[in-house]
Amino acid sequence: MRVSTVILPIHRWSEGGRTTWQRAEELGFHAAYTYDHLSWRSFRDGPWFGAVPTLTAAAAATSRLRLGTLVTSPNFRHPVTLAKELITLDDVSGGRITLGIGAGGSGFDATTLLRGGEEPWSPRERADRFGEFVELLDRLLTHDAVTYEGTHYSAYEARDIPGCVQRPRLPFAVAATGPRGLRLAARHGQAWVTTGDPKISETGTPADSLAAIGGQIDRLGKACAEAGRDADDLDKIFLTGFTPDGTGPLSSVDAFVDFAGRHAELGIEEIVLHWPIPDSIFAADVGVFEKIATEGAAQIAG
Repeated sequence: MRVSTVILPIHRWSEGGRTTWQRAEELGFHAAYTYDHLSWRSFRDGPWFGAVPTLTAAAAATSRLRLGTLVTSPNFRHPVTLAKELITLDDVSGGRITLGIGAGGSGFDATTLLRGGEEPWSPRERADRFGEFVELLDRLLTHDAVTYEGTHYSAYEARDIPGCVQRPRLPFAVAATGPRGLRLAARHGQAWVTTGDPKISETGTPADSLAAIGGQIDRLGKACAEAGRDADDLDKIFLTGFTPDGTGPLSSVDAFVDFAGRHAELGIEEIVLHWPIPDSIFAADVGVFEKIATEGAAQIAG
């Protein structure tokens, strides 16, 4: 199992931003991701920077660490412009980018760009758009020129030369739990992302969460079989912090190793921890967190 982190884009680059990403590399994390939102929950009224510029700066400040989004969505992005940014980012990083991508939710990203009287996309429309978004983005990142006409997105002779450093394109880590999203992951993903089951995050138990994630992995396997693909071809990524375990796994190295081991038994291959943020839902002891990144990661690496 690999251990990674997610660094929220809340710090000015000159006031902790650069040093945090560099510290993530020094600690030996497999990857460091960031959220791709316009704003997010309790952080809405504080500093919040853009994901792509942040990752570009992180790419220039590091040399080995994989970088990426957890996750990008269609809520405020278009595949044509996003593809151009991703190709540039992959080039700047020397081929170290993973695109985490999901259908998006009903939060601030879904409403910020609405005109007066407009309603946010329904769950069905989000799923429809997500399918087109991933399909078109896949084409844009693997072809020099693309013309596409869909229900929600289009492109006319869109040029993306020279393409990604990673071939045939940078990897997609598709966040999905429902049938349509899992089929999309099976068709286009190099990895699959889960945060657990949100329905039991507050009222369920850690055992309930394990069972739910195990069920998700089983359904992913079935989707892969239907697509004629081996489910072992997809990395299974678990973004922590949204299950009944809360921050318990960050209370000690032993607690983390036990937590990670139980998820490894399900088939999870990469576990992602939020970089501690004081006075937030991601509050944790930084010293313990760093020991988990080094000592804990070493214990579960095999």
